[in-house]
Amino acid sequence: MPETMRAIGVVEGGGPEALEVMELPAPHAGAGEVRIRVHAAAVNPTDTVVRSGRVPAYRAAAPPPYVPGMDAAGVLDEIGEGVETTIQVGDHVMAIVLPAGAHGAYAQEVVVPIESVARVPAGTSDVEACTLPMNGLTALQALEVLDLQPGQTLAVTGAAGAVGGYVIQLAKHAGLRVLADASEADESLVARLGADVVVRRGDDVAARFLEAAPRGVDGALDAALLSSLLLPAVKDGGRIACVRPFQGETVRGIQILLVLVFNWAKEQAKLDHLRQLVEDGVLTLRVARTFSAADASEAHRQLEAGGVRGRLVLEL
Repeated sequence: MPETMRAIGVVEGGGPEALEVMELPAPHAGAGEVRIRVHAAAVNPTDTVVRSGRVPAYRAAAPPPYVPGMDAAGVLDEIGEGVETTIQVGDHVMAIVLPAGAHGAYAQEVVVPIESVARVPAGTSDVEACTLPMNGLTALQALEVLDLQPGQTLAVTGAAGAVGGYVIQLAKHAGLRVLADASEADESLVARLGADVVVRRGDDVAARFLEAAPRGVDGALDAALLSSLLLPAVKDGGRIACVRPFQGETVRGIQILLVLVFNWAKEQAKLDHLRQLVEDGVLTLRVARTFSAADASEAHRQLEAGGVRGRLVLEL
């Protein structure tokens, strides 16, 4: 095995052009860890934060270079000491990766705890599978904290996005009634994902949710980052799950619940449950476009321009 590997990272924070292909030392699996030969890494909004340097906490723990990437899929190629697993060297696996310094998923080799790894869903490619871990776990965590029961009503903003789409499918599988927002161009997509009612997106979407649920919804996922604009749609004492910190003050006893997928980075059973749901046809993996390592900057430009449906993926 060569002692260096290709990675995509930054030395100084900046725009998409700051990303560069670099040679870094190849890591090895330590105790409790495995190494993955990465074939594909999904491009997520969090990756643009790591690249830009806007959040110093991402850089505080390690010197440059900084390699983004929270989702990887590829072939298991090294097992560290003390690892007990039925996964074997040569198996295709997917993993959630916590980027710190040069540890992100935009690299040919990545080392992660065995608890962060599951087999890729049968019948899927590594490109497809890498779109599942971070967004799938985020969706699963959102529904867990909302704790809704079959027959209750859930509103989803940002429904055409990766997290929103998974939440719709998981919620329907759990027996919930789902109201979801969409632009005119995305209405058919959101309906195909399983939403019972699709309303036009926008800052006044709460009023349209209330037309479909006059007493207010039992819970909501705010993937569109509407924060207090969504409050009128939620019943007294209801819950809103947020993927970013809530802006404003809550009212009428509505609980605001922040979803932090970092806390589920070692939830192997939940990641494997997502694998099973894909195999059962409950979840749909959506790849918008693939890019080579050399075109990572363009992938970031497209993501930040908005309107991407499904995940952009880097092939390494």
